[in-house]
Amino acid sequence: MQIESTLVNELQIGSRLNGAVEHNRRGEFGLLLAMLSADARDMAQFQFDKDLSVEQKLRKTFSLPPAQALIADVSTDIPLTDNAATFQREGARQFQLQQALTPEALVIRGSQPDAMVEVLSNCDVLTKRKALNLYQQHNIIEEMHFVDQIATQRKISQILA
Repeated sequence: MQIESTLVNELQIGSRLNGAVEHNRRGEFGLLLAMLSADARDMAQFQFDKDLSVEQKLRKTFSLPPAQALIADVSTDIPLTDNAATFQREGARQFQLQQALTPEALVIRGSQPDAMVEVLSNCDVLTKRKALNLYQQHNIIEEMHFVDQIATQRKISQILA
């Protein structure tokens, strides 16, 4: 069996297979299938890095930058991205360029509630560090539900009686 016209590109195989099925040419259909690789993973478009996660593969495929940090923690000593100085020195256009190159977090806050952050922003550095250490060490004990308190009291009264 010989094919009428030569295949120049693997992209032509799909249309040629369709034509072979449409015109009931079983020999040409079998020959075209034999030309294909038995394992689709041999094709370059199906080779992926096996040690990457799905998100990393998609970022690599579509040439995406790393994900932008949405929340930055002020209470840590890790330096935060702050483009405000660029805006003050060079203006709005340079700020937009800097924001595109090194984006800053959309919301900047620590693990404290907003009211505590507002109070701490008015304190000196020593008081702020002391309060942050106490706040991080302090574990808030949840209050027991009323039904649990009654059940505990009944157990204690049965033990004492």
